[in-house]
Amino acid sequence: MPKVHKVPRGGDAYSMQSEALYYVVMTLATHGIVGAAAIALVPTNPVLGFALAFASHLAIDSLPHRDYELLSKVEGERKLDMDMKLGRLFVYDLLRTGTDAFIGLVIALAIFSVWLFHVPFYIVVLGVVGGVLPDFLQLVFFKTRSRLLLPLQRFHSWLQVGKDQPQWPLWLGLFLQAILITILISIEKFFGLVG
Repeated sequence: MPKVHKVPRGGDAYSMQSEALYYVVMTLATHGIVGAAAIALVPTNPVLGFALAFASHLAIDSLPHRDYELLSKVEGERKLDMDMKLGRLFVYDLLRTGTDAFIGLVIALAIFSVWLFHVPFYIVVLGVVGGVLPDFLQLVFFKTRSRLLLPLQRFHSWLQVGKDQPQWPLWLGLFLQAILITILISIEKFFGLVG
């Protein structure tokens, strides 16, 4: 029998708002920023850069990481049977993940187009899109069960087996993701890798 995830602690509107503030973690923001870092390596070749940004998502998903719980998620017998139930919690999940991705876009633009590097705006946006696209395609798969997306979904799920939801606290997950971003940007800056 499918399991529908419950509304966060308490279940009232105030509790949901405080959970939103607590759980808007950097998962999609991290994917977007790392995607921008990847495309910034080859800003004159947006097709290769987009592919690198897309691949960067899968690469960092293979690392132990902390995800926030999707409240509209419906578990299936197998991981590929998961779905997201349409309704109030689905809209809430879209707002949380959209906010998360937007934060990543703003930070990526600040770092790669304004502050440390001067990569064209549209290239950075393309990198952020490439970096978050695999998770968006998961949603498309959950709602359509497209056979075209099945191999990607299987691979994406396989990468995360045993690596999602580690037992460390949320603050440590955020801290480790911030360290990952800092290391990548520092390497790019130190070695002058950004074109």
